Amino acid sequence: MRHASTRAVFAHWSERRGDRPAPDRREIDPSAIRHALGDTFILAADLAGDLRFRLAGTRLCALFCRELKGEVFGSLWSRASALPVQHLVSIVSRESVGAVAGVAGRTEDGERVELEMLLLPLAHNGAVCARALGVLTPLEPPFWIGVRPLSELELTGLRCVGSTAEALGGPGSFPAAQGGRKWRGLRVHDGGRTLRQNWGRG
Repeated sequence: MRHASTRAVFAHWSERRGDRPAPDRREIDPSAIRHALGDTFILAADLAGDLRFRLAGTRLCALFCRELKGEVFGSLWSRASALPVQHLVSIVSRESVGAVAGVAGRTEDGERVELEMLLLPLAHNGAVCARALGVLTPLEPPFWIGVRPLSELELTGLRCVGSTAEALGGPGSFPAAQGGRKWRGLRVHDGGRTLRQNWGRG
């Protein structure tokens, strides 16, 4: 993890979950991650099953020059990244693992920024479900943040965190290790436990 906000949120999530798959959303203490709050978001599924921003930090909203609360998470991504991101969210929820990803953000006029994203599962009423705590932050903030909105995001790299060492490589991302295999647009490497084959279903 390259950014201080990413590391701070992951450390707090890890401390709060203990030996459970995920902490309850009510256990996340904003004061403990106050310096990262501007880059932080919470996703929750609506009645149609779409993941929407329940909360979005001020620095995150500045990247898009608008309030993100209530928007569908998947609507921010490019067409090429939409399906991999959908499966990534499913993996985070169903496998109770976190993921840290490289992301490229682009504006309508061609400006580009490299970002880091963290997605971590949250429990609700004792069950891990379609809720996630996340961070999305530029590694080197460009001068035009808050003036030129990002128009789309692209997934450029991906790995799992917070569990045994499964590794998932995003399209055009980390080189595949020997024995790696492609699965629904992601590169899958066998790790410390058998991976279920029902990711993204249901």
